[in-house]
Amino acid sequence: MKIIIKISLIIILSLITLNCNSQKKEVFKPKVVYKSDDLIITQISKNSFEHTSFQQTHDFGNVPCNGLIVTNSNEAVVFDTPTNDKSSEKLIKWIKETLHCKINAIVPTHFHSDCLGGLKAFDQYQISSYAYFKTIELAKENRYTIPKNSFQDSLLLKVGNEDVVVKFFGEGHTKDNVIGYFPSENIMFGGCLIKEIGASKGYLGDSNVSAWSNTVENIKKQYPNVKIVIPGHGEYGNKELLDYTIKLFKK
Repeated sequence: MKIIIKISLIIILSLITLNCNSQKKEVFKPKVVYKSDDLIITQISKNSFEHTSFQQTHDFGNVPCNGLIVTNSNEAVVFDTPTNDKSSEKLIKWIKETLHCKINAIVPTHFHSDCLGGLKAFDQYQISSYAYFKTIELAKENRYTIPKNSFQDSLLLKVGNEDVVVKFFGEGHTKDNVIGYFPSENIMFGGCLIKEIGASKGYLGDSNVSAWSNTVENIKKQYPNVKIVIPGHGEYGNKELLDYTIKLFKK
């Protein structure tokens, strides 16, 4: 009887050890996979990459601007273009030549140039562009390159066998800001609607400050299990970025 108990304990301990080791292996360490003077690409999960380009501004200096690439089965969807066509061309070539992915869509998350400043390059490669209908209206008003396809409220795209969600939750940084969500890896691209930890309120020229917190609260309720949140500028993190943004703009 004692022998049976000992054997049972050994089996249980072995299973616990194997489970702990497998959990350790699942932890992904982010790594920079491409870097030039005007474009940085960082792998942040098995199938997702943050792209960062730069925009010279009068009030905030040379600002790093983030976007997201999600991939599955040799297909990709990109959120926000780099800030200019030169950097966008580098990004497109890297996705095609290094990831060997077909780009199904480019999605600017609002109308500012840090989201669609490099859209012309995507057009030249005949990559489909999608934007919230207000983003298209505002791009026309400001004489920017105009995304080709519009949607109302939300959009579901396919990347390989997985879904990618784009949705408008309300006004904040701009009246047209949307967020992107990649359910298979619980990754959110918040764009300029979401602030990095410690950030100031930033540029408010086109914002709705009174609605901002409520908009982000709606996002938090919709995606309570989000693991990675990428802001439009600065360091990505977890859902604490949502809490920080809510608090920053709370009345």
